[in-house]
Amino acid sequence: MLQNLRDKLQGWPAIILFGAMALLLASFGLISYVSQDTNTFVAKVGKVEISQRAFQDRMNELRRQAAQDPNNKFDPGYFDKPEVKQQVLDGLIKQQLLLQANKQLGLAVTVAQLQQAIANTTDFQVNGKFNADTYSAILANAGMTPEMYQDRVRASLETTLLPDAIQASAVVTERDLDALLSLIYQTRDLRYALLPRPPLTDSTVTDKQVSDWYEQHKPEYMTRDQVSLSYIELDASKLKIDTTPSEADLRQRYEKEKARFQEPAQRLASHILISVPKNATPAQQKAALAKAESIYRQAEAGADFAALARKYSDDLGSKSQGGNLGWIQRGVTNKAFEDALFALKKGQISKPVLSPEGYHIIDLRGIRAGKIKTFSEVRGELAKEMEEGARERKFSELANKLTDKTYAEPGSLEPAAKALGLSVQTTGLFGKDGAKQGIAANPQVVKAAFSDDVLVQGNNSSAIKLGPNRMVVIHLLKHLPSKLEPLAQVRARIRASILQQRAAKAARDQAEALLAQVRKDGHLAATVGKLGVSVQTVDHAQRSQKGVPPALLQTAFRMPPPAKGKKSYASVDLGKDGYALIALGAVHPGDLSKVSKPERDFFRQRLRQANALVAVDEFIAILRKHTKIEIARDRM
Repeated sequence: MLQNLRDKLQGWPAIILFGAMALLLASFGLISYVSQDTNTFVAKVGKVEISQRAFQDRMNELRRQAAQDPNNKFDPGYFDKPEVKQQVLDGLIKQQLLLQANKQLGLAVTVAQLQQAIANTTDFQVNGKFNADTYSAILANAGMTPEMYQDRVRASLETTLLPDAIQASAVVTERDLDALLSLIYQTRDLRYALLPRPPLTDSTVTDKQVSDWYEQHKPEYMTRDQVSLSYIELDASKLKIDTTPSEADLRQRYEKEKARFQEPAQRLASHILISVPKNATPAQQKAALAKAESIYRQAEAGADFAALARKYSDDLGSKSQGGNLGWIQRGVTNKAFEDALFALKKGQISKPVLSPEGYHIIDLRGIRAGKIKTFSEVRGELAKEMEEGARERKFSELANKLTDKTYAEPGSLEPAAKALGLSVQTTGLFGKDGAKQGIAANPQVVKAAFSDDVLVQGNNSSAIKLGPNRMVVIHLLKHLPSKLEPLAQVRARIRASILQQRAAKAARDQAEALLAQVRKDGHLAATVGKLGVSVQTVDHAQRSQKGVPPALLQTAFRMPPPAKGKKSYASVDLGKDGYALIALGAVHPGDLSKVSKPERDFFRQRLRQANALVAVDEFIAILRKHTKIEIARDRM
């Protein structure tokens, strides 16, 4: 049979058959499987690709931030929405556009900016000051070298260079500021009347009206799906430890970790940077070195270093301060720069030093020798750390046992509580929006409480992290499913809702009729006087005028100014307080003579920021227009 098939699959029949198979395979996408498309980018900005990995890393980072935010009711499904994915991708595209613009414009993060960003990171500080040992330890735990971390910080800062430059160059003229202040401090002459609610002419509610309302508004009469929980909470800060560290233990730890308590040597430095473009040609490199050597010779000959820096330096962060970088310790800046700086003697100026930014001429202006704190100075700190360490070890031991025990016996928390000497606590009832306080205010606890494993299967939850060294395991205590309340139970509420709707309509109809009358005859006092209502007059009312309902003020300041000598009228819905009628008279520009200098400076800065935001958005729009951008939505 196989031989017959081979004989038949020769010549044109074979070509036709394989051609048909090729079309069939293509229709099922199998040819694309055989010859795979090697493109894996989610977006391509110019020639630079944004990979699926980079996109997913950013999505995961945002998910983690949302989940850890105690003020955020975290919804895991939120980040699966196409519009949210598009927003995240737009942010990555924006970053890449800015980075490419930096290269075109020759913008780079300066040594001073990098140093300040790292030194100001609170995680690296001890007692409010940057600590090199803490910095090195944190990076080591994260599996990063200082150079890797500096590259990450530099990349982050690079995305702010252009926006910061645009904001710094934003101009606010006195005329612009006066126009804004004139509007902000504008006052208006108001007359208004608070209308009484008209009496209900029909307070009869029939059974049919009640039942019709019930049918039309059933979702409003559904009870909330609610649960209450039993739980075991483990909090390291509340654990009691049996022993305290001895004097010998404290001294042993001090000797072992002495390097931690060494205040590092520092150098007070200024520099002049002659930048070298990335991918510089040999000619560009040579020209930059020649310029740097010329400046070095001038400084060595006695020329004022600060004046040279203001004239020649390409470091925009320190140029205006005469090249001043402040006090520097090892581990914060580029290694080549630091090696040259710490090799100098006070008052010496270095020959040009090459770093990734370019050539530096360094002036060493001061030296601080490092010193080690004594045992007595740090004894209290060591004791506290050792006690916390013991508490954390106890927490870790109990956490492991609690997790194992509640997993082994998933139907109840009692066995684990009894075995570990812990107490089982309970919550009140709460819905899917959580409680206002307690563990049920935590989004992760709420999510677990309504999960299939806990709510349906009746199992203990997995351990839920509430914070550093704090966890909880929950179990369903009570479940009240959502259900429609019986008509008989909500009849009184429905009757009240119907009457309230009628009262609101009557108040609206009355306000509209009175407004039409006032617009016709222009006599507010006479029109509302028939209802026994007086008219309130406020001349030169401000936007936050005390004693005037906020909703009334908002409407009054949205109304267009009336013609000279005329008035304009409007009605205002004050919610449960009914309606009001407004007569707007003259509109007065703000009195700029009463605006203090601090107020002018405050609003000038706000206006500059607003203008800068608009300018940045416009600039990015121009970049997008002139850059080829490809988006692969199927890979998002």
